[in-house]
Amino acid sequence: MKKIYLTVDDHLNEISTLEKGCWVHLQNPTREEIEGLNARFALDPTYLQAALDEEESARIERNDDQTLIIVDVPYVEAEDNGYSYTTFPMGIIMVDDVIITVSTRDSSIVSDFTEERVRGFWTFKRTRFILQMLNRNASRYLSYLKQIDKASIFVQERLQASMRNQELLQMMKLEKSLVFFSTSLKGNELVLEKLMRLDMLRKYPEDSELLDDVIIENKQAMEMCAIYRDIMSGTMDAFASIISNNLNNVMKVLTSVTVVLAVPTIFASLWGMNVPVPFEGSSVGFAIVVGISLVASLGAVILLFKKKMF
Repeated sequence: MKKIYLTVDDHLNEISTLEKGCWVHLQNPTREEIEGLNARFALDPTYLQAALDEEESARIERNDDQTLIIVDVPYVEAEDNGYSYTTFPMGIIMVDDVIITVSTRDSSIVSDFTEERVRGFWTFKRTRFILQMLNRNASRYLSYLKQIDKASIFVQERLQASMRNQELLQMMKLEKSLVFFSTSLKGNELVLEKLMRLDMLRKYPEDSELLDDVIIENKQAMEMCAIYRDIMSGTMDAFASIISNNLNNVMKVLTSVTVVLAVPTIFASLWGMNVPVPFEGSSVGFAIVVGISLVASLGAVILLFKKKMF
């Protein structure tokens, strides 16, 4: 899918032809769309393909008057028992007087621009547009990290009450999401460091300040991600220890019950042998043996209770 946008009279309009200062967004583009843009702007054929590779890492590449910026974008999708957070690469290409963005999935960051939720956005201000998109990307990481933190607190409350495998699996999924975010944020940080050394992003004081804001937002997201990872890792270890301790307590109680039940079995076995035994001629012999076994069992219960086996 290819869409072309152009800011006219401070409003974003979708147009049908390529014009100077426009923004071209590709989402899961067809081969014809890729080849058409490659031919139109004499693009390096690897640029568009790189952004469509799910395993592509964040980086910057320059070739004459063409610049490729690939950043990792956060993504959330609903599942049966919650939400799954991951990242995917998005490419930003500066060529001639046009900005080209390309991705494999629909992104809320792109929709923020297409639905004009970003102030001071013009398609023909290319460097500012790139910085605004990077800033929006860092803010989205912060938003998703807060969602992950709230989700982890909710799962912890359920885990304390039930200790089921389902809650543990949800915690593991959230921890996996934080690993994805942490790796992606580190890659984006390298991109921002390289952007700081590019003169084209330092031409205007406003762009320079915006770049500083992007770097601060990204570092804040990295710090939050690291904190949440440490907390969740410690929580997972604590719950693993609690579950193991609960299992030990259950086994201890079962062992104690087995010992108590074994005492009457011993008396029944002894008085059930085909040899002379005490009270065999007494009419109340059975009651006496039962009483002795009950007293012995009670003694075993008291002893085990003192040993804190119950």
